Amino acid sequence: MSKKLRIASAISVAATLFSTLFASAGSGAKAQDLQLQVAEAPGASAITRNSAIAAPVPTIEAAPQPEVHNAVETDAVAPVAQSATSLADLVADTAVPAALSREMECLAGAIYFEAKSETLAGQLAVGRVIVARANSGRFPTSYCGVVLQPSQFSFVRGRAIPAVNRDSHAWQQAVKIAMIADKGSWKSPAEGAMFFHAASVSPSWGKTRVARIDNHIFYR
Repeated sequence: MSKKLRIASAISVAATLFSTLFASAGSGAKAQDLQLQVAEAPGASAITRNSAIAAPVPTIEAAPQPEVHNAVETDAVAPVAQSATSLADLVADTAVPAALSREMECLAGAIYFEAKSETLAGQLAVGRVIVARANSGRFPTSYCGVVLQPSQFSFVRGRAIPAVNRDSHAWQQAVKIAMIADKGSWKSPAEGAMFFHAASVSPSWGKTRVARIDNHIFYR
């Protein structure tokens, strides 16, 4: 093709394009309007329409959110321990462990020898006196130290607790009362007392009387 022919062909193509654009402008349709219509068309976007010239935009997935539990609802379905309605019920619900620590042996021994023939309240009061002494700072800080302290409990022999029939009901009950007294899971009628004596004697202690339970009088 000659140079003149190529120039003529280029002029013809340019004229055709100019006519097309002029006709589009004459019809009132603008390029901007066309782009807006494409962008707003259902299921279409500017990115998909120009995918050949635009880099694809990566899809960003939302990070999984941690599961949230309602504390009130969780508490509502959690098992709730029922409180005993009486000391007798609490004793009945308390299991005797297969083995006792030396401290619990001393506490149960004092309850057994001092109050095994008395009511559960009387036994608990004796046990709580020993617990109160151990926590007071005025007596030895262990149950065995309190029980075996010289001149405190008449049943002690040679700084030792006498042998006990561990299969007896009285011992099993004393162990349960000792566990309750140790944990403070039931309030004694003589709570806070740190001294007691048999009702058959009248020592001149000058202490504050708290209560009389069965055959013992308790003081703080």
